[in-house]
Amino acid sequence: MIKVFLGGTCCESAWRKKLIKLLDNDKISWYDPVVPDWTPECQEKEEIYKLGSDYNLYVITPKMLGVFSIAEATHDAAKLPQNTIFCVLKEDNGEEFNKAQWKSLMATKKLIKHCGAYVFDTLDEIGVFLNG
Repeated sequence: MIKVFLGGTCCESAWRKKLIKLLDNDKISWYDPVVPDWTPECQEKEEIYKLGSDYNLYVITPKMLGVFSIAEATHDAAKLPQNTIFCVLKEDNGEEFNKAQWKSLMATKKLIKHCGAYVFDTLDEIGVFLNG
């Protein structure tokens, strides 16, 4: 089984549910770190899962409020590029990044790709890659 950590935008974004529907659950197990109450125990569980994952996936959407997922993705791309997947979705349930945010995220995407990580533009592309 391929183990995938589903990191990235939370904030009631539905990207995880959409991606999970695309995955072959006979081949792929995934960990969704989103919980109602983020505790130190939750953080520890997440770190343990990330260390044992084949891929740490970071999907960034306009629903993002904090920037820690971008820092995590950049760190992982620099340290473990063969295990890192990054994707930025321009739209999320009617919300879109503004021009300055999009430009900055495209530069971040280019940096992460330059590190050797896997970079995709859509959830469908991620699904094909992971199921392949």
